[in-house]
Amino acid sequence: MAPAVPRSGDAIFANVERVNSELFTLTYGAIVRQLLTDLEEVEEVNKQLDQMGYNIGIRLIDEFLAKSNVTRCVNFRETAEVIAKVGFKMFLGVTASVTNWDSEGTSCSLILEDNPLIDFVELPDTCQGLYYCNILSGVVRGALEMVSMKTEITWVRDMLKGDDAFELQVKLLKQVPEEYPYKDDE
Repeated sequence: MAPAVPRSGDAIFANVERVNSELFTLTYGAIVRQLLTDLEEVEEVNKQLDQMGYNIGIRLIDEFLAKSNVTRCVNFRETAEVIAKVGFKMFLGVTASVTNWDSEGTSCSLILEDNPLIDFVELPDTCQGLYYCNILSGVVRGALEMVSMKTEITWVRDMLKGDDAFELQVKLLKQVPEEYPYKDDE
């Protein structure tokens, strides 16, 4: 039997069940709007979106690993490439580029030229501190934590604030050793 070959983001995206992109975008917008109404403080909304994304990411990694046939990445650099080329394509239908590596190979930028979450979105002046797509940083952080990588994710550029692309800086804080359940040999 031949070993399972990792599937590309395009191949997975072609076979995955999808929802209408406008429905997805408008539903996400309604969630953000409701958070702004309920929490009133933009910084609190940013935290809540990050936490929501984190909760999604810790569950989404299971589906990603099951459907993508990706083998264990050997380092953080390879992990970032898989997120950019397979993960974003699989779940959002877009790919990201990985750039701006530091000398230690523990920090990089994921750059999204296209982001389906921002269709139909304009930020009012009262929301200039809002990271509208902060849910993405939480998803990436949560998914990486489930594969034993503690990270810090920050927004560097945001198209809703006039930049030419979305840029997430991903910094590996520590590689957490895998813990196995206690096995009683007696």
